[in-house]
Parts: sequence; C-alpha cells; structure tokens
Amino acid sequence: MKLWKAHGLGNDYLVWEGVADFLTAERVKALCNRHTGVGADGILEPVSTLDADYGLVIWNPDGTTAEKSGNGLRIFARWLHQEQGASPSFSIAVGGVVVHALIEGETITIDMGQAQFEPEAIPVSEKLWQSTHTFEGGETERLCAVGMGNPHCVVMVSPVVDLDALPWRRWGAELEMDPRFPNRTNVQFAQVVDVHTLRMRIWERGAGETSASGSSSCAVAAVAVKAGWCQSPLRIAMPGGVLSVAIDMDFNVRLKGPVAVVGRVELDSAWRKLLVNLESE
Repeated sequence: MKLWKAHGLGNDYLVWEGVADFLTAERVKALCNRHTGVGADGILEPVSTLDADYGLVIWNPDGTTAEKSGNGLRIFARWLHQEQGASPSFSIAVGGVVVHALIEGETITIDMGQAQFEPEAIPVSEKLWQSTHTFEGGETERLCAVGMGNPHCVVMVSPVVDLDALPWRRWGAELEMDPRFPNRTNVQFAQVVDVHTLRMRIWERGAGETSASGSSSCAVAAVAVKAGWCQSPLRIAMPGGVLSVAIDMDFNVRLKGPVAVVGRVELDSAWRKLLVNLESE
C-alpha cells in the first residue's frame, strides 16, 4: 500500500496507489490524521471511468467525499503526468463532471467549468447574493453563494478591515453547517485589493482551515467579477501563496498555479494490518 504526496501552496493531498476499492471513511480519516497517520487535507483515489481519460474520487480528511477540488485536481494531474505517463493534456471525470488539465512543467491549469449562481445548482435553499447575515457572536457580514461543482459561501469583508483579526475560523465553522446548504459548504473570507487582486482566508468543508484552495479561489473570483468589483484575470492571495484565475463572459473558470511534490509513502506492515482491520462506517 503506497501513497504519493504533493501540495498546492500548502494544501496537501495524498494520491492512493493501493488496492482498488479499498478506501472507506474510517481508513481515510486514519491516513489523513496529522498526528498518528500520514497527514493530508484529503486523499485522491483513481477510479475507472468511460466518461474521460481518467477518473477520480476526492476524499475529505473527515471521511466524506467532495465533488470537486481545484488543488486536488491539479495534484492528481501532476501525478498522472509524472508517475503514470499521461500526456500534457487530458480529461478527468470527477463528481459527475469532466474537467480538462494542461501540464506546463510544475504549473498545472484546470478548466474548472462554469460558476453557478442559481440556488438549486449550488445547492442552497435560498438565493444568497450580497445577503446580510448575523453570526452567533452578533457580527454582521455579507454573503454570496456560488457553485463550482461544489458549494461555496463567500463572505466579502471590507478592504479596510484587518482580515486576520476577524473571528473568521469561528464564522467558517458556523457557516459550513448552515442548514441552508444541504451538502454543507466551503467558506471563503475575501477582500478586494485592486481590480485584479483578491485576498482570501479559507475554511474548507470537512477539513477546516487550509492555507490554499483551488475551487475557493475560483469561487471568490467569480463573485468579485459578477459583482463588478474585479476584472479577469485575477490573482488570489492566500496564506500559502497566489493562484491565478481567468473567467470568460459566460463565467467559465480556468485555474492555474504550481504543484510541489513531497514524495511517496509506503505503509509498513503494522499500518497495513490496522487499515485492513478498520471497519467502514
């Protein structure tokens, strides 16, 4: 049982190179644990598909699955090209859709599909667009919901506020479980820096705080362009670094950035036995 690890600006994933159809929620949680396991923000499981060149299932570290992840897709694309001999351009089926990848050295570009703003496509039970929301602590901010194949709730913060001084982790945990989002939601806290630049902090569904996020970058960029605050192309600055996002007139989104390889992990006999004996949920 082997895993291959890489990260996109600190947002790290493991690519499963073990037995097919082996992963379960409990096994994923054990592997992703940063103290007793290998440690990661998720696991990428290659699967068979007839819809694209390659197929992928994305596991969150809490054992749930995600429809789409920009950094996860870019890491999976790097693995396919570097370790499996894939061409520099190919398609990946993930979460019921097909995306396209382009490899240019350590820079990976993913066509992420069209940003969605209608409630049923996100999904969210009501339209949230610059909607006022009061948090449990009494603070009030504006929310915008957008779908990138997975649900996102963007909190637009005033540019004059110190973003890191806000209780955004508490807000993120609260909004992730907001009942208006039936599948829970990823949460972004964004500020406009200039017409082509946004600053962001991230609370990921099933993972909590992360240093970077690809689909989150696409979500905040789409909101900023739709609201008229920014213009494509955009630079999204996060604690881990900067990703580039381009958006066309139909809100089709392209994500571009680096992927850094960490290396391969081979599980020892005790860990293999532990995983085999774990029961699925």
